Amino acid sequence: MVRIAAAAFACEYLGSWDAYEAKIAACVAEAAGQGAELLVFPEWGGLELATFQGREIASGLQSCIDAQTEWLPRADALHARLAAVNGVHICAASALVRREDGTAVNRARLFAPGGAFGVQDKLVMTRYEREVLDIKPGRKARVFDTALGRIGISICYDAEFPLIARTMVEAGAEIILVPSCTEALRGYWRVRIGAQARALEGQCITVQSPTIGPAPWNEAIDVTTGAAGIFCPPDRGFPATGVLAVGEIDAPGWVHAEADLGAVAEVRRDGGVLNRAHWPEQQDGRLARLQIVDLRAASARQTAAE
Repeated sequence: MVRIAAAAFACEYLGSWDAYEAKIAACVAEAAGQGAELLVFPEWGGLELATFQGREIASGLQSCIDAQTEWLPRADALHARLAAVNGVHICAASALVRREDGTAVNRARLFAPGGAFGVQDKLVMTRYEREVLDIKPGRKARVFDTALGRIGISICYDAEFPLIARTMVEAGAEIILVPSCTEALRGYWRVRIGAQARALEGQCITVQSPTIGPAPWNEAIDVTTGAAGIFCPPDRGFPATGVLAVGEIDAPGWVHAEADLGAVAEVRRDGGVLNRAHWPEQQDGRLARLQIVDLRAASARQTAAE
């Protein structure tokens, strides 16, 4: 049994490292104090790091990337320390980071209590990321082998693409984290529907953590909406709805649930359906023989033999 906490997180203009450290430490302590072992923060929460250098830097679409890149090592050290002190795994809020070649990526990081950590860059860019911000896609998907189980990270829009999660599931992922940041309610539901679909077809646990509320100091996330949620296969040993827990829209704080990875293994072995095992059947050549059948003509006929 893994005890999971997903944050509905207000991205705030903090203005100083001390304020940021106090906020993140308090958030982690709160979730850990309620028994959580895996804590998930949202996409784009790393923008808070840019506020240390003033409103002009924080509001600039490129200058805020440089500021996040500068402060990220210190933020990572903080998350590593908090993971160790509280004995938890933490998926830190994603940040926009410049690589050595000058291009920028949207990067989440997963910290284990023993000091190890790994990174996952977003793989498919939204229109805003590619057309306005010129954020580049990550180069590979990863699965992290942890004491809690195998964990993948599918950042926001990535959760809307089944082959990304499928690759992680084939590598043994039992939990897929979905940090998200969506301006409109329809965007939230796109990501949530994607997260629930990935839980269904991969027969795994998915965890959505959104940013919420106004952030007028940066036009990229001037207002965001969503609800934290923890999802599962709607099968034996799990709720029929496929929802382990979900918060209220735009209600800040942690949403908690216990996820039974033994039940994940059981539905993959002998569930009411076997989506994970039956996945290859959609790729066995029948789709390559797809036909377009014209039913507009009165004489059109199609037989089972065809």
